[in-house]
Amino acid sequence: MTTLDARLRKGTFAIRNVTVVQPDSLLDDGCVVVEDGIITEVRSGPAPIDAIDGRGAVCMPGMVDTHNDGIERELMPRPNAPVPMDFALRAFEARVRSSGITTLYHGISWENDVKWNRTVELARQFSDSISEYRSTSTALIDHRILHRLDARDGEGSIALREYLQRTSEPADFGGDTPLVSFEDHTPGQGQYTDSTGLLNYIMGTKRISREEAQAELEKTILEREQNKHHRLTALEWITEAAHSGRIRLIGHDLATPEEVTEATEWGAFIAEFPTTLEAARLARGHDLRTVCGAPNVLRGGSHSGNVGAVDLIREGLCDGLCSDYLPYGMIAAVATLVADEVCTLPRAVRLVTRGPALTVGLEDRGLIVPGMRGDLVLARFSGRIGQVLATFSVASSESLIGV
Repeated sequence: MTTLDARLRKGTFAIRNVTVVQPDSLLDDGCVVVEDGIITEVRSGPAPIDAIDGRGAVCMPGMVDTHNDGIERELMPRPNAPVPMDFALRAFEARVRSSGITTLYHGISWENDVKWNRTVELARQFSDSISEYRSTSTALIDHRILHRLDARDGEGSIALREYLQRTSEPADFGGDTPLVSFEDHTPGQGQYTDSTGLLNYIMGTKRISREEAQAELEKTILEREQNKHHRLTALEWITEAAHSGRIRLIGHDLATPEEVTEATEWGAFIAEFPTTLEAARLARGHDLRTVCGAPNVLRGGSHSGNVGAVDLIREGLCDGLCSDYLPYGMIAAVATLVADEVCTLPRAVRLVTRGPALTVGLEDRGLIVPGMRGDLVLARFSGRIGQVLATFSVASSESLIGV
């Protein structure tokens, strides 16, 4: 093991010759010093003799991703070709880490849904595996869980409640408070208030006619209406848990003033993917933290025809971006926002670092200032393209690994 390798293992290192993205400015010819996994110095000019040469790259905080659904797909890379769960978790970790993400909330869906290969039992297995891996000294990023509850799945509601009762310790509404998203994807509300987008999605993914897609849509509406009582039952314990601070609750795909008000009454702290400008403004008025999708920024708009994330960012109505389904979309969103002159580089970086960290209660990361966690990313930007060159993540209290 080289001297540098040994120092990295101890979480002590320095990076020089970089443009440091500070909270509101850029520091040229910068040097960042990390000791025992914590940033101790940020300065310009002379650096420790054994500092890593950043070769003029941009040095930004490690990105905090509050919602990514990729692990579910990683388990089944092709239909009927599952891979072991521990392999899927590590394979996806490598992909995420190469994207500059050092803190990741895996979206785990507590529902039984054949078309998405989701089951309540699989949700338990994912949650246990992620928690177990996170506690080891071999995890290379900070793995966390976003519990996604289908509002109309009775078995999912019971199972998630039991899981949280079994695994959660009393929290102070900080970073260890379980993150729960209450989601109702019934056509006619939320993301699908206008069901045209869903209709086109069904046609495209299943390669069927509009008439066939319409019949399937109507069948879905009928089935979900029959399960409406599960929504009311779930809200009883969800609301109590949110108001008591035992969970950090997300209102998902809020579209109307009524939905925002309702989510606030549940005790929601976060508005994830508001679908209209009106809903986003009202969410801000209720002091909800707002999360938008990085792919929405990259693509220049919502794939469902809802309000664009860039519009919300211009209005100051977005507190942070998440990758949703595209890990590399985070760094791409930063490049796009700067290239299109939507905002400065420091502000764009905050949208994928400090903003998301505060949204989920992680006060110790997301900024390159002394005292913060030493998660760092070296990147370069060329127009609307962002590239991650290296990721340094404080994976545990015992090690810090760089690639």
